Amino acid sequence: MTRSQARLFACLASSLVLALAAGTAAVAEASASRPAAYSAAQFYETIDHRLAGGSGLAFSPDGRFVLMTSDRSGVFNAYAVPVDGGDPVALTTSTTNAIQALSWFPGDERTLVISDKGGDERTRLYVRERDGGLRDLTPEGRVTSDLLGWSGDRSTIWITSTAPDRRAPDILALDPITYESRLLFQNPGMLIEAISPDGRWIALRRQSGSADSDLYLADLAQGGEPRLITPHVEMVRHHVFDFTPDSSALIFGSDGVGEFGRAYRYALADGAITEELKGDWDVIAAHFSPSGRYRVSAFNADARTEMTVTDMTTGAPIALKGVPAGDIGAVRFRQDEGQIVFTVSSSTSPADVFVADLTTGETRRLTHALNPAMKEEDLVEAVVVHFQGEGGVTIPANLYRPKGASADAPTPGVVMVHGGPGGQARRDYSPIIQHLVNHGYAVLAVNNRGSSGYGKTFFRMDNRAHGEADLRDVVAGGQWLRDQDWVADNQVAVMGASYGGYLALAAQAFHPQAFEAAIDIFGVTNWTRTLEEAARLPESRRTALYDEMGDPATDAERHRRISPLFHAANIVKPLLVVQGANDPRVLKIESDEMVAAVRANGTPVEYVVFPDEGHGFRRRENRVTAQEAYLKFLNRYVGSPSRSER
Repeated sequence: MTRSQARLFACLASSLVLALAAGTAAVAEASASRPAAYSAAQFYETIDHRLAGGSGLAFSPDGRFVLMTSDRSGVFNAYAVPVDGGDPVALTTSTTNAIQALSWFPGDERTLVISDKGGDERTRLYVRERDGGLRDLTPEGRVTSDLLGWSGDRSTIWITSTAPDRRAPDILALDPITYESRLLFQNPGMLIEAISPDGRWIALRRQSGSADSDLYLADLAQGGEPRLITPHVEMVRHHVFDFTPDSSALIFGSDGVGEFGRAYRYALADGAITEELKGDWDVIAAHFSPSGRYRVSAFNADARTEMTVTDMTTGAPIALKGVPAGDIGAVRFRQDEGQIVFTVSSSTSPADVFVADLTTGETRRLTHALNPAMKEEDLVEAVVVHFQGEGGVTIPANLYRPKGASADAPTPGVVMVHGGPGGQARRDYSPIIQHLVNHGYAVLAVNNRGSSGYGKTFFRMDNRAHGEADLRDVVAGGQWLRDQDWVADNQVAVMGASYGGYLALAAQAFHPQAFEAAIDIFGVTNWTRTLEEAARLPESRRTALYDEMGDPATDAERHRRISPLFHAANIVKPLLVVQGANDPRVLKIESDEMVAAVRANGTPVEYVVFPDEGHGFRRRENRVTAQEAYLKFLNRYVGSPSRSER
């Protein structure tokens, strides 16, 4: 070896040592920056808190307790939360079916709750009596019931209830003392939106399509014949926010002007319409305190909720002190308007309940939802990103980047697809997403074209074109993930629930090389069957669904063309299917047939069926089981062996 060759060899050896040292340092740095790894069970030991519905009374008559629904026990039940602090008091103790809290009674400690059986969505209304027993208030001969609201003087409970021979619910008046009921309004087949506090006016909505609807008013003092109040041409979405407390006006939403929905006031005396609220995003809430002094308003601002409580006597917003960063939601007023209760949540913090004094703005926290064994700083905040879909359409998405992910330590990825059609991936707390990110998976929650929240043009882009450009948006999201230098470009999966589950299956059937694996959670596999089953829906809902997806009587060919079941031979990458046996929307037979068809290809398929669930999860133990299945499947077919051992 010559002297120059020796110098070159020494230089190369030195460079190699430095490179190895740098690589080792990078790996060590990435390992050091990784958060603690938490199990699925730990994530679901986080408690889900939901305040009593807006149509009910959230504060107890004496103001000492707030009513909420919680899965503290592992099954959703009703709880009373002490306003002065302390542990929630269980009002119901179901160990099987989920129970949802709706309202206190105005003069005593009784409460209203609803429950179905195993997720079959046939809800029945119950009163929890003073002795703790549950009494079914569903009128005899009726198959479902739910709370519509209380009369302004609190002398009557208004409920919606469906007869066996009718698809649409009617309105019944229920006596809170005797529990006797009488028919107040027979529904001609519309969606019941609200009833005025004086009991005279009923607001109804008729859907002509997913992006087109009308509002009607029925005046019970004049016979109750519904009257159109939103005549329009072309497509306009209308929906009801609330009646004003004095029963003088209806507050409703419309996207007839501009891209985003605004709030309007309809005067019941003369039909005059005036603008109430507008902004740069959709108005998603507009309702009032019992006297009308305060107005709660909210905008859907880039997948987050921006909510304000305004004192209408001054026009100034209420400044709430000591509220952590996050989205304020579900504002409920005490009857005397001295206090409000509300929730606050964020990407890294599940919803917690807070109470505030409306005079001072002082705020107190009543619950701590996050599992105390977990640190919020170990979780990941969602960041909004954008990528280009076909035709130059900009697609928004929420990105969750694992801590420690880098070009030197690339991570596998998952494209998460929301439900709908027409849903939205929100920047709120998701244990499904945070658990996967905590175990080293980047998650891109895509808001493909057809998602709500980004203007009416974007929302309408997938009408009668599902499984086409919206699916290609999902595939483009997968490519965007691969293009990031900190994502392993051969380790990207797709998953989703409901309509998102359908798109995950469709990605495997129509773009079989786009993803390394797919997870379908109660997703549609056969649109022909699903839409034929939809014939049982109330007319307004059925019309809207058929307008968006197509009528099975005339569009059967397209439905077959976009249904993964009929193209299962194309699926060659591993698949996990999750299904509730009682699902009334996506029947179990759809998943059964899909699994059998894909297995016939010799493709790896895992199938998890929950006998006591419907279209979603109501039991914590089932959520844990499903979450463990997601991670185990992804580790097996997408992630690295070292990652599966974390």
